[in-house]
Amino acid sequence: MAAKDELRAGRASDSQPELISAVPLRRPGRWIAAALVIVLLGLFVYGAATNSAYDWSAVGKYLFDVRVEQAALITLLLTAYAMFFAIILGIVLAVMRLSPNPVLRSVSWLFLWLFRGTPVYVQLVFWGLIATIYKHIDLGVPFVHQVAHIQTSRFFTYFWLAVIGLTLNESAYMAEIVRAGISSVDEGQQEAATALGMSWSQTMRRIVLPQAMRVIIPPTGNELISMLKTTSLVTAVPYSYELYSRTRDLAIETFNPIPMLIVASAWYLLFTSLLMIGQHYLEKYFARGASRTMSNRQLQALADAQTTTGGGHV
Repeated sequence: MAAKDELRAGRASDSQPELISAVPLRRPGRWIAAALVIVLLGLFVYGAATNSAYDWSAVGKYLFDVRVEQAALITLLLTAYAMFFAIILGIVLAVMRLSPNPVLRSVSWLFLWLFRGTPVYVQLVFWGLIATIYKHIDLGVPFVHQVAHIQTSRFFTYFWLAVIGLTLNESAYMAEIVRAGISSVDEGQQEAATALGMSWSQTMRRIVLPQAMRVIIPPTGNELISMLKTTSLVTAVPYSYELYSRTRDLAIETFNPIPMLIVASAWYLLFTSLLMIGQHYLEKYFARGASRTMSNRQLQALADAQTTTGGGHV
C-alpha cells in the first residue's frame, strides 16, 4: 500500500507543475508621469476655482436661465432637422454617385464639389441674403403660365434658412459616408441576393444596408456631434436664438463674457456626451457578429450551458 501511495503521489506531482513565482516588471516612469499629470491637473483646477475672472457665481446663475434653456432647445431642433434632411439627401446623392447614368453621377459630383469646397459660414451668409438675391419665386410653366408667385422674404424664415444651409452642407459629407458604406459590402452578396430572386430594394434593405451600417454609423455619429457645434455659425443667416448667440447676447448685456462662454460650453458638453453614449450603443448594436470576441454575457451563457450539460467536468 505504501508503494502505491508513493506512486500516486509521484504521478500527481508529475501532472501538476510547480507554480512560477512571477514578479511584475517595475516601471517607475509610468508612476512618475501619472503623478506629474495629477499635480498639473490639480493646479489647473485650483487656479480655475480661485480665479475671479471665471465668476462662477454668474455661471451658476445663468446656467439654467430660462433664456439659455430655450436656446439649448432651439439648438437641438436645428441639429435634428438639419441632420435628418441631410441623411435623406445624402442617401439620394450617394445612390446618384453609384448610378450608371453619367448625368446623375455628374450632378451628384458637382453638388459635392460645390458644398464641400466652400466654407459653411459663407454658405450660410448666402442663404441669409436669399431674399435679396431672389426677391420672388414663380411656379408654373416657364415663359408661358404662372401658377404661383411666392414672395421670398415672407415664405422663408431665418430658422428654416439656417436649416436649409446646414442641410445642404452636411448632405455632401453624408453622401460620401453612405457611398463608402455601400461600397464596403462585397458585390458577390448582391449577386447572390439577385440569384435568390430578391429585388433591388430587398437586397439593399436586408443584405447591403445592415452590413453597410457598420461603416456608416461611426462617421455619422461624428457628423451629428459636429453638426451640433456647427449650429453656432447660424448667426451668419442671421439667426440669433440658438445657444451660442443667446449666451453672446447675455454677455453683452452683463458685460461679462467669460461666464457666458462657460455656460454655453457646459450645455454643448452635455449634449455631445449624450450623443457619444448613443453612438457607442448604436455601434455596438450594428457590430454584432463582426467580431469573434465574445461579450461577457455570451461567455457567461456558454459557461452556464457547459455546467448544465456537464461539459465543464472531465
